[in-house]
Amino acid sequence: MERDGRLDSIASNKGNERIIARKIHIVFVLPALRGRGVEKVALALIQGFLKAGFDVGMVLAKAEGELLDEVPKDLDIFDLNVPQKLRLLRSLFPLAKYFRTRKTDVVFPLFDGFELIPILAIKISRIFKNCPIIIYSAHNSSRYLDDFRGVKRIASRAFTWPSLRLVDEVLAVSDGVARDFSQRFHFPLSRINVIYNPVLTSEIIGKANEPVNNIWFNSTIPIIIGVGRLNKQKDFPTLIKAFALVRKEVDARLVILGEGEERQNLEKLAKELGISEYVWMPGFVDNPYKYMSKASVFVLSSIYEGLPTVLIEALALGIPVVSTDCQSGPSEILDRGKYGKLVPVRDAVALSRAIFEMLRNPKAPKEMLQERAKYFSLENSIKGYQSLIERSLNRLHGE
Repeated sequence: MERDGRLDSIASNKGNERIIARKIHIVFVLPALRGRGVEKVALALIQGFLKAGFDVGMVLAKAEGELLDEVPKDLDIFDLNVPQKLRLLRSLFPLAKYFRTRKTDVVFPLFDGFELIPILAIKISRIFKNCPIIIYSAHNSSRYLDDFRGVKRIASRAFTWPSLRLVDEVLAVSDGVARDFSQRFHFPLSRINVIYNPVLTSEIIGKANEPVNNIWFNSTIPIIIGVGRLNKQKDFPTLIKAFALVRKEVDARLVILGEGEERQNLEKLAKELGISEYVWMPGFVDNPYKYMSKASVFVLSSIYEGLPTVLIEALALGIPVVSTDCQSGPSEILDRGKYGKLVPVRDAVALSRAIFEMLRNPKAPKEMLQERAKYFSLENSIKGYQSLIERSLNRLHGE
């Protein structure tokens, strides 16, 4: 078969990564390109794979979202154009049709808790053919499945167990996520590969140098900044409460970049605390780095995470950071507090003290933080993915 010919080429050219890479076609499957961490990581990986010589494609249930303009120009995007209502479930047969007619070696299904849909689509489409390697990526704590409501909540949790067992490889973005998925879904920890998410350091630094037309960022008043979707997971209410306490000690401003369903509740809370005029929430911004780089402290207030890319980005910009010691990721990124302060989840008092202390005396010099961020470079991440893909393909080939 055609695939066997490709694998012969892989087996005979192990010393030449460029030759290996050109022989492999990778496809990422996503619902859309919203401004979330998973989508940002996917785009970063795509850039890395393209640079390494892989043939990369993307399939979207609907070609929409804030990050659509950031897709590399030479990337092949296939739009299933599935209507909004029951979009994930209704993507099954369009995806099966796509994989029946396309040559694919490796698939990353990133389907918002419904990875079983593209997995089944691949299996259905390849009943009489060799299936591509399917890599399940756990990008978040499994707790995010509990945040869904109604039928979606039940289905997503029920779908994850068979998904883990129908794929060729299971990948976690941190040791904490690996342990979490292993325990919750009774999956062998030894079968979960851990590869850290990549951060495009050079791109971040370039964007960080752009000017900010806001009087707050052109004064000596300290700015505390948080970045993320305005949802329950990010727990911005605790950040706002902590900021109110900080303001009792020092004149400061709070900026929260992101959009989401909790906006009205957050605005109401800021008003109740009497700090509305000191809190700015501009919504989703194309370039958060120009704001982050000019802030005094970056704060991650999440209840849970996988491996929060934005925390690594803050380190890359050399910003002092404070984070909740949530499951999972922050402790690994900050090396148990060596590169920033860690505080308990949902503890506004502890968070306010950590922010105030960081304003008075940053924990680590800028250069030290930036050096730590390099540990999560795109190059290191792609090397891990290349090794995983090659091992999986060679195992399929019987080597």
